[in-house]
Amino acid sequence: MLDLKFIRENPGAVQHATEVKGVKLDLGELLRLDRELVALKQRVEAMQTERNANAKLVPKATPEDRPHLIQKGKDLAEELRGLEPQLRAHEDQLRQLLLRVPNIPHPSVPVGKDDTENVELRREGQLPQFSFPPLDHVELLERQGWADPERVARVSGSRSYLLKGDAVLLEMAVLMFAMDFLRGRGLTPLSTTALVRPETFVGSGHFPGGEDQVYKIEGDELMLAGTAEVPVNSLYAGEQLQGEQLPLAFAAISAAFRSEAGSAGRDVRGLIRVHEFRKVEQYVMTHADEAEALRWFGVILENAEALLRALELPYRVVQNCTGDMGAGKVLMYDIETWVPSENLYRETHSCSYLGDWQARRTGLRYRDEAGKLVYAHTLNNTGIAAPRILVPLLENHQQADGTIRVPQALRPYLGGRDVLGVPVRETAEA
Repeated sequence: MLDLKFIRENPGAVQHATEVKGVKLDLGELLRLDRELVALKQRVEAMQTERNANAKLVPKATPEDRPHLIQKGKDLAEELRGLEPQLRAHEDQLRQLLLRVPNIPHPSVPVGKDDTENVELRREGQLPQFSFPPLDHVELLERQGWADPERVARVSGSRSYLLKGDAVLLEMAVLMFAMDFLRGRGLTPLSTTALVRPETFVGSGHFPGGEDQVYKIEGDELMLAGTAEVPVNSLYAGEQLQGEQLPLAFAAISAAFRSEAGSAGRDVRGLIRVHEFRKVEQYVMTHADEAEALRWFGVILENAEALLRALELPYRVVQNCTGDMGAGKVLMYDIETWVPSENLYRETHSCSYLGDWQARRTGLRYRDEAGKLVYAHTLNNTGIAAPRILVPLLENHQQADGTIRVPQALRPYLGGRDVLGVPVRETAEA
């Protein structure tokens, strides 16, 4: 949500943001409602002032004038009551439109319609060179007996997954390593629920607009979040912090649920796009200072890159264009990790800076050095999402005999083992 005063004073910038981000919003209607609401409030305030002044005259009035003044007070009160529904309706309509107003993208953001127009910034790591025909992650899992897609599909339907044996330990090792790594870099660990109230999705900016991506619990006012960003963003909703309490930086682990509406036919095989997964999310609340926030953007981006380097995975960093960054983002980078079986990079991390867009929605403020209440700025970035990260991990570290080499960073979490699995195919030497 943007400051209404900013919208009034910068309609051109807001209109441009709606256009380049592909947001459906009638800015003219919003400004019209705003003008009408201002006029309506002024009318109400004038009538309240008149009613109060009239009430003060009653005790001093002559017997002849008093009935007239009392009746006038009743008429004013009745008229005010009649205006209340109109006032509430205007406020509700205006708020619904304000919730759809996109944030202003950073000047560095390239203009584009979708992810095909994102801009590659750099590539890191060496792509693997195999002396044997590499397998994809599904084949690797099946040959080792580490997955049972048919049975879990009977239990949970499509886009569900089940890991067995060492694959389970590998998934847990990756998540625990990510938590330890981020804690070592100063982030406070959190273990949070995925069960949240609908208003938390409004606070994070996923609503309105993303309702079809969320699982709802029938008969209850709870839904299932697709990232820990959703609950963590509302932990301090409506609170007034002191400036010295910021920044707050968390490494939050939670289950995550996404309906994947609109992705029919895409990535239906394997672990890339599943309905339920586990995720470690970096989340930062900081002061309303763009320079400080951009410094944090660099910090959490580097954290994610360092995790991938520790996992010995090649990746690239891309800057998201306006049409692929979401309504609330000021700046967004994706990290895409190399998937050998597809001969391409797949998105595994997203790093976002949202200014005060989320804090205005949740009412999160702090007192600055002058004692003024200011809305905080927020950022988020993936730490690790599993099982998706297992796709490049298994494929990049596969060996000729079908076993998986364990990166050095994960070995302490796997009892010191440097290889997982048993030989399932003959090597060239054999």
